[in-house]
Amino acid sequence: MTRRDPSMQTFALMALVLACRPGMPAPRAEIEASQQLVVVITPSWTSTVGTMTRFERAAPNSAWIRLESPIPLVVGRTGVAWGVGFDDVSTEGPHKHEGDGKAPAGIFPLDMAFGFAPRDSMRSVLLPYAQLLPTTDCVDDTTSAHYNTVVDRAAVSLVEWNSAEQMRQVPQYEIGVIVGYNASPPVKGRGSCIFLHIWTGPDSHTAGCTAFDEAKLREVMLWLDPHKRPLLVQLTADEYKKLRASWRLPPT
Repeated sequence: MTRRDPSMQTFALMALVLACRPGMPAPRAEIEASQQLVVVITPSWTSTVGTMTRFERAAPNSAWIRLESPIPLVVGRTGVAWGVGFDDVSTEGPHKHEGDGKAPAGIFPLDMAFGFAPRDSMRSVLLPYAQLLPTTDCVDDTTSAHYNTVVDRAAVSLVEWNSAEQMRQVPQYEIGVIVGYNASPPVKGRGSCIFLHIWTGPDSHTAGCTAFDEAKLREVMLWLDPHKRPLLVQLTADEYKKLRASWRLPPT
């Protein structure tokens, strides 16, 4: 992509989504403002598998409606850990850091979709969408000013990172959704490049993302509506039970 390519504005938006999201309100406030939830529950902190259930409601004050039975998914190769902003929620469980192979536990916005296909062929996706290019990087170098951002390395003045995911080279990123994790602004070393993406099967795992069947992921991408403030709620089964009433989460 040259610097004159108009899609560069989309990559600027992707970087903004990951790096500059305003300070997050309390979990209960986030839930109360949302009309769409993607609820992921794992059996334990070290489990690499779990389930996903979608919930929706007509208005913020309405009752949650379950859209489907739980479907199987996989998470990080070493399980899950409390993410940034949730360190003080519970005395149980580990805390996420860069390279630990854990998916973040907590509540996080689902801000943007991505994939290999051009935007013109993905107009049915309601979230902002960016096509991944051969030069698309998600920077996981904790020393970089671009840490935890998705950028086009052909469009920046200086590529000063030494480590990044070359996203177009990952088949499981053919479609995906950015999880707005560690983004207000990024805390160096607390984890980066967290997505919903395609799995390689029920016995697989990820480096810290949440992954499931491609057909279901496409369904989820088409369902997510930015006007409904969609959220990922990712917790262990025990923590979900403890927090359900105080956070006003739906019964699973």
